[in-house]
Amino acid sequence: MPADPRLIVALDTPTRKEAERLAASLDEAVSFYKIGLQLFASDGMALARDLKAQGKQLFLDWKLHDIGATVEKATAAVVASGACDLLTVHAEPQVMAAAVRGRAGERSARILGVTVLTSLDDDALSALGYGLSVRDLVERRIRQALDAGVDGVVASPFEAALARKIGGPDFLVVTPGVRPAGASMDDQARASTPADALRSGASHLVCGRPITAARDPHAAAVAITTEMAQALKSKTTGA
Repeated sequence: MPADPRLIVALDTPTRKEAERLAASLDEAVSFYKIGLQLFASDGMALARDLKAQGKQLFLDWKLHDIGATVEKATAAVVASGACDLLTVHAEPQVMAAAVRGRAGERSARILGVTVLTSLDDDALSALGYGLSVRDLVERRIRQALDAGVDGVVASPFEAALARKIGGPDFLVVTPGVRPAGASMDDQARASTPADALRSGASHLVCGRPITAARDPHAAAVAITTEMAQALKSKTTGA
């Protein structure tokens, strides 16, 4: 089965060499990779450029969050690298607006606002001082993302339908916390299966440990791609 560009595999490894070995083991089963903060601190930008040269798509999940001027300059630098298809910033109005300015009309890199981390639930938000539930805060940030002009949001599968409803058909809804049926939830408080996330309105799925920690990562990726194809077929046919 060919790679499904809706599946993004997280290269959450300590070193570039380990990430390269993992990507090589996945071969043609995966065409889209996420590079997060761990690899960012370990030659992640160079890895992104090399994978891009191999024809892969890159999701730089760096969750930029700083004063507007800093976010604007950082976004401009990332976009100028040519090694980014998706870039995350925290879904705060001034941060998202700054990222859009930094992109300066270049549409090759799309910007996503991170709504609420999937490790957080209502109790965790309360402990942080928020007076909103997860769902209410996600809804507010989706609307703020639209106002800021970013291309989509990162939201858990539980809020994917809400993001799709508010954002419309072309809005990107990237869902982390994807776990095949029967897999461990690890540290994800709001996780779901690939099929359920797609049926809820996700445009892209981010999957890490169920693939990268599997005995056979290639087979695990193919199994998830197969589940995604079946979910799309059932959604199309209404089955």
